[in-house]
Amino acid sequence: MRISEKAAREYIELSKSESLRNDLDVLRHHRHNPFIKNGAVDIEAYLEFVQQFNEFINHKPKPFRPIIDKEMRL
Repeated sequence: MRISEKAAREYIELSKSESLRNDLDVLRHHRHNPFIKNGAVDIEAYLEFVQQFNEFINHKPKPFRPIIDKEMRL
């Protein structure tokens, strides 16, 4: 999907805005990943989030089935 010429000109004008760049820098420096603690992924925090989210959307858990595969590649 292409944007209109008017929208393209507006984006170019916005890109010249120093205040917008400063605001985006502030956001970039203050973003936070709640699943990373002390520089490592906190699996417990992720699992807690997933469990609470599934409870919130009333998702019924499926029974556990072990993966049977001799050769798995990522």
